[in-house]
Amino acid sequence: MSSAFNNLNNIDLSKIPDAANLKFGIAVSKWNEEITNNLLNGCIDLLKSKGVLDENIIISQVPGSFELIYASKKLQMQDVNSVIAIGSVIRGETMHFDFICNATSSGIKDLNVSGKCPVIFCVLTDDNIQQSIDRSGGKYGNKGSEAAIAAIEMALI
Repeated sequence: MSSAFNNLNNIDLSKIPDAANLKFGIAVSKWNEEITNNLLNGCIDLLKSKGVLDENIIISQVPGSFELIYASKKLQMQDVNSVIAIGSVIRGETMHFDFICNATSSGIKDLNVSGKCPVIFCVLTDDNIQQSIDRSGGKYGNKGSEAAIAAIEMALI
């Protein structure tokens, strides 16, 4: 988790394996698009810095975080080495936050248990917009970059 004690800006990229021969799927939510676009850009930038070609990155946009499950399942079927699910859910005044966060994390967990390749959970579940900004390219780095690292490492297992 990115925080003051684990800042993503401090990642040593030389320790991340080369990924030039790997293919990735990215499912990205359009809900809270400013945040998810920042996460997507961080993810793509990291993948490209490790040798991944544009044609080896498949992006599927979906309306919200709940829909990441289906898109990730479809991406698993496209001969990718790993899938990254990118979303942002910000707590509101109702329990909707809890339902979406629980269902999304459980659905992605299920895909990891039974799917063809790993699915990396890059869904920010923050209490407010400032926390999302801080973790999507702000003072704590970019969680999208961290998800790309996890995707590379998991693809190589």
